[in-house]
Amino acid sequence: MKFIDEVKILVTAGNGGNGCISFHKEKYILHGGPDGGDGGDGGDIWILADENINTLIDYRFKKKFYAENGGNGQRYNCTGKKGKNCIILVPVGTRIVDLKTNEVIDDMIKHHQKIMVAKGGFHGLGNVRFKSSLNQTPRKKTEGSKGEIRELQLELMLLADVGLLGLPNAGKSTFISAVSAAKPKIADYPFTTLTPNLGVVNINNKKSFIVADIPGLIKGAANGAGLGIRFLKHLNRCKILLHFIDISPLDQSDPVENAKIIFTELKIYSKKLASKPHWLIFNKIDLLNTKDLIKMNKNILQTFNWKEKVFFISATNNIGIEILCKELKNFLETNSKIN
Repeated sequence: MKFIDEVKILVTAGNGGNGCISFHKEKYILHGGPDGGDGGDGGDIWILADENINTLIDYRFKKKFYAENGGNGQRYNCTGKKGKNCIILVPVGTRIVDLKTNEVIDDMIKHHQKIMVAKGGFHGLGNVRFKSSLNQTPRKKTEGSKGEIRELQLELMLLADVGLLGLPNAGKSTFISAVSAAKPKIADYPFTTLTPNLGVVNINNKKSFIVADIPGLIKGAANGAGLGIRFLKHLNRCKILLHFIDISPLDQSDPVENAKIIFTELKIYSKKLASKPHWLIFNKIDLLNTKDLIKMNKNILQTFNWKEKVFFISATNNIGIEILCKELKNFLETNSKIN
């Protein structure tokens, strides 16, 4: 299924039903009193988060949603039927934005979280409402009000604990496939990963944390190069970022310079995201000897004045993976309130 993470929709709540003008008619009663009923309220538009949905693709073409109008009032003081509500299902992690005001209406971060985004119109009043001691036969009613109309933007941001960063082919997809049941496409060419992937990491047969892998960044991503930086938003909710560095790139580029590219693009995109806890992951250590690894580690630590943790792994050969996952589990348990 194609991954769609941003759509615009138009929602129109139902109009309220009109009130009714009617007078009671019965055999032998020539001048009965008013009995025109009220209309029904218009239906509302609701948005409901559903953990069984993982994309907004259903709304790529279906962009207009309508709730039912309220029914008109009837004689015998019968109230019109309330309009049926319209419920729009979205993935957990969807942000709802009012395009007119740019207001964030809500972040749908829990399964079955529900919010009304357009209120149905109020019902009109029947003539029975206007009877008084001075007016026993009112010929007055009111019409129902219009339902609310709003243009909304739905923005899906994945809910994950750990976010993976790096250049294309740094080994992020290999890592997520090694530690979870996720099966992203893996190959020795750039941009193998075209959409975000989620993987659930289980430690001791218990669900421990969720990892998000996004397409690799390249130099100039902030200006639209490669796949750009649009997928970085999926890391906004992560508690920690893992920066993957390929220590033996196929193009024989400098790993230190490659690391600089990611740091630069991340800061351009969001200083807040760049300030999140951030570990360096040197991948493919099976391709270098110990002496070269020590030299590279020292070079990067000095270049970036690095104070946080550094890990050496081989995602392909499962070297260092278990230690890294246990460290992540401990970090997340200790820092559960980070957002």
